Amino acid sequence: MEVIKTKDLYKDYVVNKIVVNALRGVDFVVKKKEFTAIVGPSGSGKSTLLHLIGCLDTLTKGEIYLNEKNISSLTKDQLALLRREKIGFIFQAYNLIPVLTVLENVIFPLTLLGVNPKEAKNKALELLKIVGLEGMEKRKPKEISGGQQQRVAIARALIKDPELVLADEPTANLDSKTGSEILDLMLKLNTEKGITFVFSTHDQMVMEYAKRLVFLRDGKIIKEEIK
Repeated sequence: MEVIKTKDLYKDYVVNKIVVNALRGVDFVVKKKEFTAIVGPSGSGKSTLLHLIGCLDTLTKGEIYLNEKNISSLTKDQLALLRREKIGFIFQAYNLIPVLTVLENVIFPLTLLGVNPKEAKNKALELLKIVGLEGMEKRKPKEISGGQQQRVAIARALIKDPELVLADEPTANLDSKTGSEILDLMLKLNTEKGITFVFSTHDQMVMEYAKRLVFLRDGKIIKEEIK
């Protein structure tokens, strides 16, 4: 089953009155249970592609399908609702809410969806156990390490039971040992729970873990590698 499909995807930005072609005719498919990395140099369009398929941005031209449903013409509000319900995100800067505890950060997406508080708490506690943070529920983000913050971000991304998790440069702020531990965890979740992961990265270590590599340059896919 295709979780994501793009057809002839274009994205233009206007910077200082100059049009920048971030993506130029991208055809991209991600099937269920894939562990895929979009790779390329800075400015190649990899984060733009991730943001478009994650409903964080709107396209200029082309089509995007999520679970075979065309989402290309949805409004920003409709995209926000879809994103909130269907997609998990892991960001380079973790994007945790500093005033909330570890547990509250993980619960937060379910709070937005109106899930029963007791059910949400129990699910968050179970996920924190899975990502190795049992006992740290009451700490604030500034009281834990970068690697631990990224584990919180993973738990938060998974709490909605998304079919798709998008990770934008997830190891960029981590040392190699911690980055390897985070990737081991993601690969385990992919293998054991069938969660689909798509990364944008220029980190060689992420490329080594990925089962499929999609190479972008100047807004176009130039080649793919399946391991």
